[in-house]
Amino acid sequence: MELYPAIDLRDGGAVRLTQGDFDRQVRYGDPLALAERFIEGGSSWIHVVDLNAARTGVAHERAVLAKIVEGAAGSGVKVQTGGGIRTEDDVAAVLDLGAARVVLGTTALKDPALTTRCARRWPGQVAIGLDYAGADAGVGQAQSNGWEVSSPLSIPSVLGQWEDEPIGAVVATSIARDGMLAGPDLAGMRSLLGLTPHPVIASGGVGTLADLRALAALSLDEVVAGGGAVRVAGVIVGKALVEGRFSVEEAVAACTPSA
Repeated sequence: MELYPAIDLRDGGAVRLTQGDFDRQVRYGDPLALAERFIEGGSSWIHVVDLNAARTGVAHERAVLAKIVEGAAGSGVKVQTGGGIRTEDDVAAVLDLGAARVVLGTTALKDPALTTRCARRWPGQVAIGLDYAGADAGVGQAQSNGWEVSSPLSIPSVLGQWEDEPIGAVVATSIARDGMLAGPDLAGMRSLLGLTPHPVIASGGVGTLADLRALAALSLDEVVAGGGAVRVAGVIVGKALVEGRFSVEEAVAACTPSA
């Protein structure tokens, strides 16, 4: 299970929101310094989100993203990024910066044909961002536009559109748990592992190393009919890392199940 330390960008700085609420924001200073800390800690990925763009569809933080990507590339660290990426040109522009993977959330819900086209053009470099409200990803309601708009589509129907497409990952965020540090949605992750053949990256709620170990253990517990293990491929951790509840080094170790 890969660790994805998160950097949420807003107005040039690193911030964290609670449950996606733009009025409940804490600032964490220079995003480049935060990226450097994650790189030095030994993470192989960084997850970057342009929060204002996620709401409006207009890129706000491309210059900062470019600097993060440049710094990460020098250490062999990959960047996954999302927020406000609405067109094929947007995907191309972000990948041209050197990002390894682009997350399409609102676009995936509102323009699945565009999402499919991008996935085929850049196999493995396009992820579906599934942000859901409710207690369980298997029955929750997908959200878009910075978590401010609900989709009428069921989560199984959303995921089913790309079952046979070269999607790089499904990034699943539990809005109810995001920023709360009260533990991830383990039941939701279990549901998602059975709904998609693509790698699932969990997001929302991680507050302790035990939470990471629980997700890593879950990846060993689920087995498909053919006998292969179904894994939680990664976990996005934001607030717990920036607040120093544990180090990047400790998190990376906790993501590796001892089995």
